[in-house]
Amino acid sequence: MSFLFSKKSKQPIDLVKAVAEAIPKLESGDRKKANDEISKNFVLMKGILYGDGENDPSPELVAQLSQELYNSDVLPLMIQNIGKFEFEAKKDVSQIFNNLLRRQIGTRFPTAEYIATRQEILITLANGYDNQDIALNCGMVLRECIRHEALAKMMLESPHFWNFFVYVDLSTFDVASDAFATFKDLLTRHKPLVSEFLEKNYDLVIHL
Repeated sequence: MSFLFSKKSKQPIDLVKAVAEAIPKLESGDRKKANDEISKNFVLMKGILYGDGENDPSPELVAQLSQELYNSDVLPLMIQNIGKFEFEAKKDVSQIFNNLLRRQIGTRFPTAEYIATRQEILITLANGYDNQDIALNCGMVLRECIRHEALAKMMLESPHFWNFFVYVDLSTFDVASDAFATFKDLLTRHKPLVSEFLEKNYDLVIHL
């Protein structure tokens, strides 16, 4: 039977707690052991969010995991420390975030609402283009964020938006291309918002 329905399986609160406790150990403890613990629990989180191949995701477990991630403020920690994770765990962070960002309850998108109160997540994602080891992972999440107009507005109004004029011209082709895709989404996805932004900032944009 799937681990999702096993009485012996870790519950969402256990997964989130394990990650929260392991992340500080990346700096002050056994880094390999901490990364192994983080990677293992990210895989289990993905199993809850995406299903395990035999069973579809359990809405109850998805709701529990989401709420634990919000309540514990582990989501900002995941983004702030993504550069310290193993290669596969970096990809898992992107997949976990993107699944949560698409989660809808009625007309609400709880993860987008959460990120709107934690602007540092958006800023850290944008700054990810400064590090080619995490740029593509951060870009994937940032593009999912800016599907939501409120988050796109926060990004456009941030001083960090102007860094994209540098990122799209980086010498690393993959990073520059990814930055351009994000930049394009920011300036095309929400047309009334972008129109207002360009009207206010026309002189700045035209001289860059």
